[in-house]
Amino acid sequence: MSAPSPDRPADNPVTRGARSHHPGFAVAAVMVGTFLAAFDSRLFTVGLADLRGGFALGYDEGGWLSTAALAPQILIAPAVAWLATTFGVRRLLGVPSLVYAAISLLIPFVRHYELLVALHVARGLLLGVFVPATLLIILRNLSLQWWLPAIALYAFRSAFTLNSGAALGGYYVQTLGWQWMYWQDALVAPVMAVLVYVGVPRERVDRGLLVHADWGGMLLFGAGLTLIYVGLDQGNRLDWLESGTVVATLAGGAALIVAFWINELLHPEPWASAKVLMSRNILLMLGVTVLFTLTSVSNGLLVPNFLDVIGALRPEQTGDLLFGSVALPLVGFTVLAVFLLRRIDARIVLTLGLGAFALASLLATRLTGVWRLDDFVPLTLLQSAGHGLTFVAIIVIALSNANPKRATAFSAYIQVLRLGGAQIGLALMMTWLRIREQVHSHQLGQHVSDGEASVEQTVTALANRFAPFDAGSAHQRALGTLASLVKQQANVLAYIDGFQLCYWLALAALLLVAFMKAPPPGPLVPRRSLA
Repeated sequence: MSAPSPDRPADNPVTRGARSHHPGFAVAAVMVGTFLAAFDSRLFTVGLADLRGGFALGYDEGGWLSTAALAPQILIAPAVAWLATTFGVRRLLGVPSLVYAAISLLIPFVRHYELLVALHVARGLLLGVFVPATLLIILRNLSLQWWLPAIALYAFRSAFTLNSGAALGGYYVQTLGWQWMYWQDALVAPVMAVLVYVGVPRERVDRGLLVHADWGGMLLFGAGLTLIYVGLDQGNRLDWLESGTVVATLAGGAALIVAFWINELLHPEPWASAKVLMSRNILLMLGVTVLFTLTSVSNGLLVPNFLDVIGALRPEQTGDLLFGSVALPLVGFTVLAVFLLRRIDARIVLTLGLGAFALASLLATRLTGVWRLDDFVPLTLLQSAGHGLTFVAIIVIALSNANPKRATAFSAYIQVLRLGGAQIGLALMMTWLRIREQVHSHQLGQHVSDGEASVEQTVTALANRFAPFDAGSAHQRALGTLASLVKQQANVLAYIDGFQLCYWLALAALLLVAFMKAPPPGPLVPRRSLA
């Protein structure tokens, strides 16, 4: 094994870059790149049913297509910071964004399934570069005065696209055609390429990093996380441990992660040394990030799924609620976050954001089967405040407690939380809802047994309503209606349990915040917060 180069510490590569002479264009590139990636992922999730129809795919084929589109992001994202440090952000985003645009233009015309999957894999690999690379623009190429506004824009796009993607996807499907879920990227990606070439300075290739590259660590980490992602993504569809595919991917991914840790201990110049995580505040911050990701599922999954399953609303109808009461207010809450973070301790801002999520989840435990769009407005406004205050504060705390020159290694773990945490949250919540619905169905079913007077009266009343239309099947239709009412109520109770779980997760995150110490002095830390 080669020895570390004398001008570089052995724990991980140093992150540094030339300052941009056109920071406005660099910030615009940050916005375009992150919004493009976030919108694409959200549109694919929301519009999957329409995409299956457009490509004439079955349910299983659609499920694997979704995994093929999203899993490659996990494979490449942790290594993006190292690639940017080695090759420079311009090389990493310029030509790849044009290739991405070409693939997005081509996909709607493809009908061969294997080719369709291959193009989505390639597209996912390119998409996985955009978000972490644009974050690196902030850390490596912008002066310190631009950091907080640019970080706020970076954080803003996540919740904004999550809550406006349904409305945009509905507009494409209903008005322009499902193809525009891809073609929008063919228009936007070249714009990002232009902004990158104008706003990001040209940098030399770091040949020293190439010579001593920890290729094995990057491959083991990315491949291990990808296999775990595939297992989680397919878990609910294939019934978890009952599926050999799920067991194999989860076990194989775990084995590769263990091999990665061993590699990092033995390699003379590890790519993502765990030393960057060895501080109290960083470990607590990572725990808070995971809990925040799980808590925010109350907005990204529970609200739209309830309105879909119980309210029988299409995504574009739900999108009107999420856009009006989460996405738009998020603009003001993000500005408020920047204002507060320049003046008070980020831990206070983080507490306010998590408290908003906890209160929203607590309000949602009063859920009933008749709740529709307007009933969700108070809690979605609180969720908007939670998104706007929490995510920006988490990033500021992370950067305030980490050495920005070591952002290459630190970013690898942040990308794991950004992508992997969201998938873990979705998988766990979907499993929780399924189990709780089964439990409540069993418990309610015990009170709806044949022969009870109240049940007979309900069945008779329902049969009398159906009799004028079809007397012969009126009794069977009455029984079917009663069964559907029981199932609906079981689903409502399951969603209440889901919101209760999010409430306790938010309280757990607040407990971790209470143990955080004041950050060391730095450009993102107000002086008054150091006391």
